[in-house]
Amino acid sequence: MTKILCINYSQSGQLNDIVDNFISPLKEVYIDRIKIDVKENFPFPWKVNNFYDAMPETVLEEPITLKELKFKEKKYDLIILGYQPWFLSPSIPTTSLLKNDDFKKIMKNTNIITIIGARNMWLNAHKSVTNHISQAGGKLIGNIALIDKSLNHLSAISIAHWMLTGHKTKKWGIFPKPGISEKDIKEVDKFGIILNQYLRKKNYIDLQKQFIKNKAVKINSNILFIEKKAKKIFIIWAKLIKKKELQGKNRSTYLKVFRIYLNIALFILSPILILFDIIFIRPFTQKSIKQEKKDFSYLNIK
Repeated sequence: MTKILCINYSQSGQLNDIVDNFISPLKEVYIDRIKIDVKENFPFPWKVNNFYDAMPETVLEEPITLKELKFKEKKYDLIILGYQPWFLSPSIPTTSLLKNDDFKKIMKNTNIITIIGARNMWLNAHKSVTNHISQAGGKLIGNIALIDKSLNHLSAISIAHWMLTGHKTKKWGIFPKPGISEKDIKEVDKFGIILNQYLRKKNYIDLQKQFIKNKAVKINSNILFIEKKAKKIFIIWAKLIKKKELQGKNRSTYLKVFRIYLNIALFILSPILILFDIIFIRPFTQKSIKQEKKDFSYLNIK
């Protein structure tokens, strides 16, 4: 019988629902279902200061201590890893898992499928996760990225409402409902049905191609443009804040400045830069953009 490890971390429970729905159609397999927990858990709903305080360690991918991981098997035929991006990077619990020695041993020479639950920016986080998988000797065979399909600026306001109140409702009754739609969460089982066919064959060639045909990955050109530039800036901010902290400076002061910068960048600078790109640059770079989207869709997939 095929042995599957299905593992993820979720604060709100949204990713748990996504992963559980994905594996629901799998038949005649053994599934070891693990929900990651950390010793010092992150609050949900977040407080504003706590949310931004997690940025430097998230971006610099500094692991924390997980509660004991109790794997029922020493070896699995397939790992299904669910994760969410924080600040264009893997969430801290996800980074901690990927850097865990026991999990790295289990990833070695093992087929892996990743499932992402994100607002809309997941490309940099996925690049990092696939690098960790490759370094551990794992074999990525598929990726599914579910996102909030609302407009970027509206979803930013909606997700902040959800994260800071714990209520997955329309802010003031007028903004879009935050997070991944209930329809998309429910229908993620279609990818489990596809996977089931490949499990029977014990051959995963073209699995990602079938996922993509069924809209497992959709990359927006504007988001691609923002992500290419933003991650480098986040790293500069993260290193600066850590450096100032080591120098005895007040970390919270620099985090407040970063918060101001992030809101200016999101709501003022990025629309201007995107408009400039659309008018003056994008007409001449369509071919390279198309290739970048394809590269991300099949990133490090064996």
